[in-house]
Amino acid sequence: MIQKKENTADVQLSLDEKDMGILKLLQKDAKMTIRDIAGQLNLSTTPVYERIRKMEQAGVIKQYAAIVDPRKINKGLTVLCYITLKEHNKKCGKKFIQEIISFTEVTECLNISGEFDFMIKVQVKDMDEYREFYVNKLGELDNLSHTQSIFVISVIKATHQVVY
Repeated sequence: MIQKKENTADVQLSLDEKDMGILKLLQKDAKMTIRDIAGQLNLSTTPVYERIRKMEQAGVIKQYAAIVDPRKINKGLTVLCYITLKEHNKKCGKKFIQEIISFTEVTECLNISGEFDFMIKVQVKDMDEYREFYVNKLGELDNLSHTQSIFVISVIKATHQVVY
C-alpha cells in the first residue's frame, strides 16, 4: 500500500522565543551563519540548524533572497497598476493570474478588495518601457475591464521583514 506523503508546508509549526529570535536575525541578514546565529542567541549550532530546517520544511521560511535596488539595475520606474476584470468566474480569474505571473515586469500581484480586483507592482526602466508593457502585454489581456496606473515618485519605506 502506498501512503500519501504529508505536505509539510501545510503543517502548523508552534514557534517559541528562540525560533522567533532566529527569524529576526535571518530577516535582517539571510547570509548569517548558523554559528553567528547560535552565538547571538546563546545556543549551540545543532539546535539552531534543526530549528531552521523545521521552519523551512513547514514553510515558515519560504526562501532566501537578495534584495536588489531596482535603480541600480536600470529599473528605476515603479508603477502600481490597479486592475478590474470584466468577468469574475474561476476560469477567467485563473487565466488572468497565469498571464500576469508570466510578465517579468510584474514583481508583485495582489488580489484585493474594493473597487479593483488586483494590484500589480511593475518595475521598468522608464515611461517608454512602461508604455510598451501596458500596450503590448497588459492591454492584450482579454478580461480587462478597467485599469489605473499610479507612478511612484519615491519609496519612503520598503521592507520584507515581518514584525511580530
